Amino acid sequence: MTTASEGRPQSKFSTLSIVYSGMFAALMMIGANITSFIPFLVVGGVPITLQTFFAVLSGLLLGSRLGALSMTVYMMVGLAGAPVFAKFQGGFGQILSPTFGFIVTFILIAYVAGKIVERKNTLPSYIIASLVATAINYLLGTNWMYVAYKVWAAAPEVFTYKIAWLWMIPPLPKDIVLAVLAGIFAFRISKHLKVRHTF
Repeated sequence: MTTASEGRPQSKFSTLSIVYSGMFAALMMIGANITSFIPFLVVGGVPITLQTFFAVLSGLLLGSRLGALSMTVYMMVGLAGAPVFAKFQGGFGQILSPTFGFIVTFILIAYVAGKIVERKNTLPSYIIASLVATAINYLLGTNWMYVAYKVWAAAPEVFTYKIAWLWMIPPLPKDIVLAVLAGIFAFRISKHLKVRHTF
């Protein structure tokens, strides 16, 4: 009797985990294409989106493993051909896009953000986790973009490492503010989500 009763909640929570994972994958699809409504939010070929916000939030709320899983689902759906990346793009060929590095880092930053708050469940930890994850996204994503332009994306000769980082200045204030808001928001509602401890 005890074993059976313990089995049911585990099954329920596993189903809930899948639902939450799919939900954040869907939010990423929406956040990626906000530029379809505000088309001028593209600087140097880099769309100013809400993807970083949702990626960080997935790690904070779902935990490291489930957050990373939801971002992996998002990436795989896009690579399979669904138009879920920025500008409604998709397909395996997106791997060659200079901005694909940011998509890859979404998996990592969800994991890192989740790990930090799993170790210390305080408001400052949530905010720090959000900011650290955002910094990782910028660092790895921008370096990937620079290498991509230089190696296979045929950037003009005048394109430099400094220019690559200058392109990232416009979305930076927005992402810093959203990172702090993500930390505050996640901390306030994390107590109502039990998924982190059941995946």
